[in-house]
Amino acid sequence: MPETELAAGGVLYRDGRICLVHRPRYDDWSLPKGRLTPGEPALLGALREVEEETGTPGVPQLRLPDVDYVLPGGRPKNVAYWLMLATSDGPVQDADEVDEVAWLPLAEARERLTYPDERDLLDHVAGLPPITSVIAMVRHAHAGERKKWNGRDALRPIDPEGAKQAERIAATLTPFRPRRLVAAPPLRCSQTLEPLAAALGNQPVILDGAFAEPADPAGLPAKLAAARSRIAQLRGDGRVVICSQGKVMPSLLAAIAGRDDTERFKTRKGDGWLLTWSGERLLGVSRL
Repeated sequence: MPETELAAGGVLYRDGRICLVHRPRYDDWSLPKGRLTPGEPALLGALREVEEETGTPGVPQLRLPDVDYVLPGGRPKNVAYWLMLATSDGPVQDADEVDEVAWLPLAEARERLTYPDERDLLDHVAGLPPITSVIAMVRHAHAGERKKWNGRDALRPIDPEGAKQAERIAATLTPFRPRRLVAAPPLRCSQTLEPLAAALGNQPVILDGAFAEPADPAGLPAKLAAARSRIAQLRGDGRVVICSQGKVMPSLLAAIAGRDDTERFKTRKGDGWLLTWSGERLLGVSRL
């Protein structure tokens, strides 16, 4: 079985219109997308491809269903898609790939699309309620080993590996344009968001104990209740990034998603999730 080719793209929209691109090489109309470079995270690749092909940066809002198909040579291909809100316009960067961009009402965009699987994707988007808030939740970056740190654990800093992870978080979430940055009080949590804060014009990082690990495991239920209450408040800010800790996030995410299985929400250091709401209705929880 040939190795699957990985690609990513977006359903870019604004004011009720969807962005399509015309590719002269294929003489088709499609959603903006493209192949991932080796090791490139899918969301970063999707943001890059959308901006290159349309000239318009997108703000990621919701992970959409993947599209899978087989290339003419028999190689399988997987395309990861995100719903993205369009921001400022700019020139198409990949002019060799795209020679025309069209912003069309959803029904008209659906008819113009060349490929049925992309039409199905727009049908899915058409059934979505308005998105009112999106929260990115990340686990703090690598901070060495607790047993090798001699000071207070709350003051344990991120290490060189963690610094690289924090830069990657900044690269991924700067296009998200968060309006608020929130971190659990341990130093490694706020340090994880420092590159993102700098990229956003030195936006402040607010410390919030609701997202910290409890001192005693018996305190986890109360901590989860406090975190869920705080998230309900933060949803009013529209787009928020939260940096939390590994003993809190699986149970918190499972509770938000209404699931009993916390295993699927285990998160490596420096990784995270995108949570999307319409009002109080959770629309999606997906890995960044």
